[in-house]
Amino acid sequence: MSKIWTKAQIKCALEEKGMTLTGLAILNDMNPSQMRSVWSRPVRSAEKVLADFLGVPPAELFPTRYPMRKSSLLSAENEARIARKKAGLDPDKGVAA
Repeated sequence: MSKIWTKAQIKCALEEKGMTLTGLAILNDMNPSQMRSVWSRPVRSAEKVLADFLGVPPAELFPTRYPMRKSSLLSAENEARIARKKAGLDPDKGVAA
C-alpha cells in the first residue's frame, strides 16, 4: 500500500536529501515559482520532477490529482449539451436546429 504524503512530509523528505524546491527547479531548468506552485495547483512537470527525485510516483505524492481528468468544470449533463451543440443539434432538445 502506498504512503499518504503531506506537504510537511514532502518538504522534510527533500530536506533530508539536502534539496529545496528552488534547487530542484534550477537543476531541472524550471522557474522556481513553477515548482512552488505545486502546493496550490496541478503542475504536472513539477509533480513529476519532485516525484522522480523522491523515487515515488506522482500519484502517491498528490493522490487527489490522479488519475488526470479531462475536465473538472463541466458536469456530464453539460458536456452532453455541448457535444449536441457541436453536432448541430439543439442542445436542450437533442434535435436538429
